[in-house]
Amino acid sequence: MSEDSSDRTEDPTARRLKRARDDGQVARSNELPAAAVMICSVLVLLTVGEVWFKQLSVYFAAGFSFDRKLLESPMLLPAAFGSQMLHGLLLILPLMLTTVVVAILASGATGGFLFSLSSVLPKLSKLSPISGFKRMFGANAAVELIKSILKMVLIGTVLFNLLNHHFLELMSLGSMALEPALGKAGSLISESVMWLTLCLVLIALIDVPYQKYSFMKRMRMTKQEIKDEHKDMEGRPEVKAQIRRRQREVATARMMQKVKEADVIITNPEHFAVALSYDPTSDGAPLLLAKGVDHTAARIREEAKAHGIEIFAAPELARALYFTTELDQPIPEALYFSVAQVIAYVFSLAQVNPGVDPMPRPAPKLPASMLFDTNGKPLHPEAVPA
Repeated sequence: MSEDSSDRTEDPTARRLKRARDDGQVARSNELPAAAVMICSVLVLLTVGEVWFKQLSVYFAAGFSFDRKLLESPMLLPAAFGSQMLHGLLLILPLMLTTVVVAILASGATGGFLFSLSSVLPKLSKLSPISGFKRMFGANAAVELIKSILKMVLIGTVLFNLLNHHFLELMSLGSMALEPALGKAGSLISESVMWLTLCLVLIALIDVPYQKYSFMKRMRMTKQEIKDEHKDMEGRPEVKAQIRRRQREVATARMMQKVKEADVIITNPEHFAVALSYDPTSDGAPLLLAKGVDHTAARIREEAKAHGIEIFAAPELARALYFTTELDQPIPEALYFSVAQVIAYVFSLAQVNPGVDPMPRPAPKLPASMLFDTNGKPLHPEAVPA
């Protein structure tokens, strides 16, 4: 069942655009290559046109010159004719090659360069009379017809004005010698091509934005199509894994930003690391700002060293905090005394004066219910993570 075009109000997703490109559907303007080829031709004519037409007149005159040997041996005429054709081809070959290259480059300027087998393979839908009538009498066909009529009117008007303006000069070509006549013809052709090129450039400037707009309008999607596409994307295992990985990366990066706000880092000392923050002016318990194992723990320690935060090695306490406390949550009441010893020691280090011995380093003792091994398994029956 086809969707009403009025329901297609949403911009196409990157996936839809990619699938359309794989099928050979891109924004493409036929007017841009035509304008580019004409511009290239005008530039070549303005640059080497005079020399080109003079040399062409030489070849043209030589084609009507026959020596006695050719007249007595008609079998030599094909060779002479082939030589003249070769000289003419070599003369216009640079222009031909330049225009071919420009046409190829201009063709990929709007939709990019694309080669798709699916666009050239036979499709049953292309053989359908109904689809054919829709293409012939649809809105796109009407636009192309109007565009062709306007283009014909514009170019016809320019050509009529050129012929009217140079009518006497064109009539005088028949009474001129060959070389000046070809030179004059080249000048008239160059002027005519220049005006026609300006017409094609004007048409291309209008057609390229329209083709991009028309393509994006055809690619629009309904809200239901976008929902279905999101469901399809999220349902794929690799997409889910990528989303989870990205979420972990974002969460870890956000957590690392908080390490610099910590007052102490309690470590295992290698496998676990926990960052705690405590505000002495409040009545709340210390907060756990960051925690991690192995690689993440190493990053926490590196961040702490970079900001001059004290690192305190207490394996049992580090494991207890890691397995019982979530991020941005206060520590369990059972760990108040052990953590208070560590924080008091860290705060005392900042207040030590020269020549004064610091507070003795504490050795926190944990209740049996807060003892865990490195895998988070309780070492006591009462040890249950919060």
